[in-house]
Amino acid sequence: MNKIINKDIYKKVLKFLKRFKHFIYMSLPFLVMDLITRFFDKNIDFFSITEPVPTLFTLIWIFLFIGVSISFKDKIGKKVYIFFVILSAFIYLVNNIYYNITDTFFDFSLLGMASEGSSYIFDAIRQAKLWVYLSLILIVILTIVAIKYYPKSSKNQPKLFVKTFVVFVFLHLLVPLLLGPANSDLSWNTWRNVKNIYISFNDSNKSMRVAGLYEYTVRNFYITFLKEEETSNDTEKDFLDGVFLDDESHSNEYTSIFEGKNLILLQLEGIDNWLVTKEVMPNLYSLTNNAINFNNHYSYYNGGGSTFNSEFAVNTGYITPISYTRNAYTFNKNKFNYSLANLFKTKDYQVNAFHMNSAEYYSRKINYKNWGYDDYYGLKDLDYYDNEEYTLDRELINNPIFYEKMFPEDTKFVNYIITYSNHIPFSYEKGVCKLLLDLDKEESGSDEQIILSEEECTKRQAQETDYMIGLLIQALKDNNLYDNTVIVAFADHYLYTLSDESILAKYKNVNNNLINHTPLIIWSSDMKRVDVNKVTSQLNILPTILNLFGLEYHPSYYIAEDALDKDYSPIAFFSDYSWYDGNVYVDGGIVTNNKKIDAKELEEKNNYINYIIKKNDLVLKYNYFKNIEDPIVSSDIDE
Repeated sequence: MNKIINKDIYKKVLKFLKRFKHFIYMSLPFLVMDLITRFFDKNIDFFSITEPVPTLFTLIWIFLFIGVSISFKDKIGKKVYIFFVILSAFIYLVNNIYYNITDTFFDFSLLGMASEGSSYIFDAIRQAKLWVYLSLILIVILTIVAIKYYPKSSKNQPKLFVKTFVVFVFLHLLVPLLLGPANSDLSWNTWRNVKNIYISFNDSNKSMRVAGLYEYTVRNFYITFLKEEETSNDTEKDFLDGVFLDDESHSNEYTSIFEGKNLILLQLEGIDNWLVTKEVMPNLYSLTNNAINFNNHYSYYNGGGSTFNSEFAVNTGYITPISYTRNAYTFNKNKFNYSLANLFKTKDYQVNAFHMNSAEYYSRKINYKNWGYDDYYGLKDLDYYDNEEYTLDRELINNPIFYEKMFPEDTKFVNYIITYSNHIPFSYEKGVCKLLLDLDKEESGSDEQIILSEEECTKRQAQETDYMIGLLIQALKDNNLYDNTVIVAFADHYLYTLSDESILAKYKNVNNNLINHTPLIIWSSDMKRVDVNKVTSQLNILPTILNLFGLEYHPSYYIAEDALDKDYSPIAFFSDYSWYDGNVYVDGGIVTNNKKIDAKELEEKNNYINYIIKKNDLVLKYNYFKNIEDPIVSSDIDE
């Protein structure tokens, strides 16, 4: 009985294939181009090629191409079909050649830099992998076969043309619904929501994974050239124009003291201030003796990705918007000519970023390129590790590939190093803590099970970060860079990830946003210890560094000021509009810590917080620097 049923099904399938063979043959070139594109970018760890939505998008675009083609007479229809194939093949080649060279897909916004990139186009074509061109031969063969089986028609069929468009539009409205709901909340993992990716379409790699080749191309074109940009109303425009109207030159006793030196920015994952002790982190603690120590520093925290928000603040001088919902990592099409990387590159610095995690996480590769970095490197992307040793901070220095790139010969450099080891879970049974305990047992030769509390695991993991700092210092000495390199070390956020809240209560004020108190030091081997007790935040780091290195910049282009200037008015604010100036903590416009402040000064500072938050949010919302040209930033920055 089963054999009869199977035979029946087989006959029906054959009958279907025979009846619609011309559609199948005509579909193959387009389908192959899409599948090859998505197959060879499978190292983008996002939205598997087996997911139905991108293939469905591709099929409805193929339906449109074929439907339009066969709506015309035979000869004209063939030409229309060949036009669609050639256009698709061109798009296919552009995306895959560009991806081969840059690890990102082509974006139409890149056409604005066409003149700068034109000199490299032939190098890019030559460097593309062989399979790109071999696959083109396959596409040509499939196209020839499709033409052979092209359905004959002696007249135009306008009704078919209209029906094709109606069905296409209906299906095109339907398919995005299969991506599920968007996440409207400001949360750290919004970047993983596929519907959010499709709506914003600001990450070319993830967008290609979600949409497929043809939907990606058309939607990218629409968003780049056709979608209306958010235009400011007159009040907001006047406000922004007024913000950047006055821009006085800036200098003080610290100006240019590090001019010409190398710079390492060390963003420390979860290194709370209570961990920086001689017992837990002796290497970091010893750096404070030759450093500017900012003893009243606060890390801005929010639910939209606190680690990346610190990266965004230090690199651009801005933070996640407060008055509307957008994550910091979604602004990778905004213009940041005055970012840290771009300004250091005006002085011929090599600028790179290093971290454990992959380039796709938080869209880091795209964001760091947008900020002006030469490249972003992730240990996880190297295909170097058979286990999870890449989660150990020591690998940032011990990895030979990273080591070579971090300490280049005969060139000034800026390295942005992001640690990871002091990350959840803080458990002796899993994660980094278990990995470290296993290494400890291996070194001691003991098989005894070591059981640590959450607090003890936190300290053990912080010791791993400190061990990396020791390796970094030794590497600087080994490469004759010790006396010519500045280290700026700061925490991305306080340890809000601890499950036992009583641990934090032992070490710090947990009743308000002052819990965000974290370390910040600026070290140089020739420095004598300086203690700065004025309030600072991540927003102060960029302008302070620019002044220390003697880089020309516009102070008004940033939210905060150089913290070492004698006229700096200290203040740190938080996502709920509360603020702290070193004296009063103000929440809801009211002093809540029993300190005194003049009523007029209180009103002025409340207004100031509203002013800088408005400045921050509107600059990002309207991509304000997009049309600003200035001789400080040379034209070759955009290359």
